[in-house]
Amino acid sequence: MSAAASCLLTEDQFLCSICLDVFTDPVTIPCGHNFCKTCITEHWDKNVQCQCPNCKRDFSTRPELQVNTFISEMAAQFRQSAQQKASSSSSEQQVSEPGEVPCDVCTGTKLKALKSCLVCLASYCETHLQPHLTMTGLKRHQLIDPVENLEGRMCPKHDKLLELFCKTDQLCVCMLCTILDHQTHKVVPLKEEYEGKKAELGETEAEIQQMIQKRRLKIEEIKHSVELSEKDADRETADGVQVFTALKESVERSQAELMDTIKEKQRKTEEQAEGFIKELEQEISELEKRSTEVEQLSQSEDHLHLLQSCTSLNAAPPTRDWTGVSVHPPSYDGTVVRALSQLEETLSQQMKKLFAEAELKRVQQSAVDLTLDPETANPWLILSDDGKQVKDSDEEKELPDNPERFDSCVNVLAKQSFSSGRFYYEVQVKGKTEWDLGVARESINRKGSITLSPQDGYWTIWLTNENEYKALAGPDVRLSLKSPPQKVGVFVDYEEGLVSFYDVDAAALIYSFTGCCFTEKLFPYFSPCFNNDGENSAPLIISPVSHTE
Repeated sequence: MSAAASCLLTEDQFLCSICLDVFTDPVTIPCGHNFCKTCITEHWDKNVQCQCPNCKRDFSTRPELQVNTFISEMAAQFRQSAQQKASSSSSEQQVSEPGEVPCDVCTGTKLKALKSCLVCLASYCETHLQPHLTMTGLKRHQLIDPVENLEGRMCPKHDKLLELFCKTDQLCVCMLCTILDHQTHKVVPLKEEYEGKKAELGETEAEIQQMIQKRRLKIEEIKHSVELSEKDADRETADGVQVFTALKESVERSQAELMDTIKEKQRKTEEQAEGFIKELEQEISELEKRSTEVEQLSQSEDHLHLLQSCTSLNAAPPTRDWTGVSVHPPSYDGTVVRALSQLEETLSQQMKKLFAEAELKRVQQSAVDLTLDPETANPWLILSDDGKQVKDSDEEKELPDNPERFDSCVNVLAKQSFSSGRFYYEVQVKGKTEWDLGVARESINRKGSITLSPQDGYWTIWLTNENEYKALAGPDVRLSLKSPPQKVGVFVDYEEGLVSFYDVDAAALIYSFTGCCFTEKLFPYFSPCFNNDGENSAPLIISPVSHTE
C-alpha cells in the first residue's frame, strides 16, 4: 500500500523547503506545511517572530512539534528510491575533478555541479538540481553556471545578496547598502550594469581584434618586405659574384699574359745563347782535331815525312770572329707597368660595361605593361589589334577629332599614365630609318604643328631620316652611338625627375634628361614617323621586357 502511495506522490512532497533535501524527522505545523524537525526548529530559533517559512502565517505561540510517522515512512522509502536513482545516475554523471565545482549536496563521492543558485548559495549536480527545476518556490531562484565561493556574492557587511551596482563608487552592493551607505548614489540593478559592461567589453573586444588584425597585417607586410629584401640581396649577391668573377678573370688573364711575355723574352735569349754555344763547340771540335794532327806531325823525326805532311795538312777550318759577339739579357723595364696600364684600361672598359648592365637590370625591375591608346592616334597611323605595334600608313582613316587625338603629327600615346614612382618599357625599332620615343605630360598640345622639347612637355630622342640620333632637349643634343640600337628602353623616375634611354642589346645608356620637374601625369609617347614610300614601313613594337642576364 505504501509503495502504491509513493507512486502517486510527487518528488516535491518529500523535500523540505528549508534544506531542499528529503525529510528527516518530518513535522507538520498548524498551517499544514511539513518541514524537517531540525530545520524548522533552527529557523524559529533565529527569528523573533514565529512564522511559517512557506505561507508566512504567524503563530502567537510556538507550536509543539511532533514527528509525522506517516510522512516519515514515506520519506524513508523515497530516500531509498532516490539514493538508488542517484547511485545509477551518478555512474552517468561526471565525478568532480580538481579545479571543477563540486555539488554541495552530494555525500561521499562529489559529482560535478551543473548549476549554482544565487539564492541558496549552493551548487547542485543534475540530480540535486531537480527541485529548482520542478518546485514552484524554487523555480524563481536565479541559477548560473557553477562557480566556487558563492559566499563572495554576499555583502560582507549585511550578509545580503549583492544584486545591485553603485555607479558612483563602482561597487556591487546589496539592498541594505543602498539604504544605509549609498542612499544618494546612483544605483542600478546588477543585470543592467552587467549588460552595459558586456556591451563595452564587446566593443573593447572588437577594438582589440581590430588591433590584432592590423598587427597581423603589419607582420605580413614586414615578412613581405623581408622576402623582397632577401630576393634583392640574392640578386645583388649573384650580380656581385658575376662582376667580381669577371674582374678576377681579367686580372688572371693579364697576369698570364705578363708571365707569357716574360717567358717569351727569356726563351728567345736562351735560344740565341744555345745557338752561339753550339757553334762555338763545333769550332772547338774542329780546332781540337787540327791541334792533334799538328802535335802528332811535330813529334815526327822523319825529315821528309814532316815536310811532305805539312804541305798536305788541310787548310785551317773557317771560324767566326767572336770578338764582338755576346748575349745581352733582355730588358724587362716597363713590362709590368705596361701590363698594369693595359689591365687598367681593360678593367675600366669592362667595369663600364658591367655597370651599364647592372644599371639596365636595375631599371628593368620597374617594367610595366603598355598598350597604345587608339583615342590619341593620328588618323594616318595603323595600330595592331593587341595595341602593341604602330606604323604609318598610306591612307588617312576617318576618325572623330576628339581633344586627345593628334591631328597633324603621326604620334600616339599609351593608355597608361603615371604620376609617381618609376616605370620602364622597351620598344623595338629594328628596320626603321626614322622614329622618336619618350614621354609626354598630359597637357601637351596635340593639334597642328608640334615642337618636341621639355619646355613643351616632351622628353624624347629622335632618329632622323639622315641617320642621326638626337636628344630633343631644346636645343637638340647630337648623340654619338657606336652602333644603331635595335631595341630602346625608356626609364622614368617621377620623383627624381629623370628620363633615361638605353640601347637594350648593348646594355648602354643612350641619353638622360635630368633635373626634370614633373607635376602632371606622364604618358609614354611613340612616333613611327612617316612611311617615306616604304623605306620606313617597319612598325614600332612595344616588347615584353626580358631581363638582361
